[in-house]
Amino acid sequence: MPLRPEELLHPRPEGLYCPMGDFYIDPMRAVARALITHGHSDHARAGHGAVLATRETLAIMALRMGEEFCGERQAVAYGAVIHHYGVDVSFHPAGHVLGSAQILLDYKGLRIAVSGDYKRADDPTTAPFTPVPCHVFITEATFGLPVFHHPDAAGEVGKLLASLIRQPGRAHLIGAYSLGKAQRVMRLIRQAGYDAPIYLHGAMEKVTRFYESEGIDLGSLLPVPPAKSGADLAGAIILAPPSAMHDRWSQRFGDCVHVAASGWMRIKARARQSGVELPLIISDHADWRELQQTIRETGASQIWVTHGQEDALVHWCGTQGLAAKPLRLIGYGDEEVEEAA
Repeated sequence: MPLRPEELLHPRPEGLYCPMGDFYIDPMRAVARALITHGHSDHARAGHGAVLATRETLAIMALRMGEEFCGERQAVAYGAVIHHYGVDVSFHPAGHVLGSAQILLDYKGLRIAVSGDYKRADDPTTAPFTPVPCHVFITEATFGLPVFHHPDAAGEVGKLLASLIRQPGRAHLIGAYSLGKAQRVMRLIRQAGYDAPIYLHGAMEKVTRFYESEGIDLGSLLPVPPAKSGADLAGAIILAPPSAMHDRWSQRFGDCVHVAASGWMRIKARARQSGVELPLIISDHADWRELQQTIRETGASQIWVTHGQEDALVHWCGTQGLAAKPLRLIGYGDEEVEEAA
């Protein structure tokens, strides 16, 4: 009798579990063996006995959680195959953040690809997404509704630079996730020709310096000095985690332009409710059309949806003759959680 996909990988309270290999993928609780797709804390947690991930993800986890984040660690290169209890495991670029990976399980000819979080747009700060042929594709659906179509990120940064010219007396405070989004925005700003110093919230320092150590040129970066006033930084670009945008730290900048870089800025009401004056639709996730494109490119006949707009994507798969189901895993998709790290 052929092996059913659910026998190779299925949800448990700890997360997605592979009984043949006795390991979990992106577990939400501490386990003996964990395979980690990327360093955001809704996927990467401390306390595991052993962790297998890309070199960059392991380094990011150590930076954010401390060197003792797990008992043992093993780095794996993209495309390398690890044989574990009869299961062939390999990691492939996901394009989400530096070091992010899809994880492919191959057991007796059955191939299941766990995508983690991924994007299809160009990003010079991380390896581009590579479609992985498989029988079962496990996909996110963060922006899994037809309304979500991400515009060209360079055009969104153009709006920022135009605002700087129009309002030279106001600092521009950009809310962006500390891991991945912030560094991508910095690089996009440099590619657009802006070469003045960019000021960073302290929570972004360690990860940003790691990106630079990996050969990613982000230009002149300076920490925001404690005593700086809004007038001192008039006309400057400042990056901070979303959680810092409206706290006491940000009040020092006075009448600054509040900017947010997120795929959620497509929803105008959300931007208004967040007090965002200049929304930039820059996402590190696939949009509706890119989700469809990716599913087709994998050649998978079964699609499992882990988080986000699960029902809409499951319905679309059904219209395409694909078997699909929501996994309804709890704990993924809230990258705001990582801003405390």
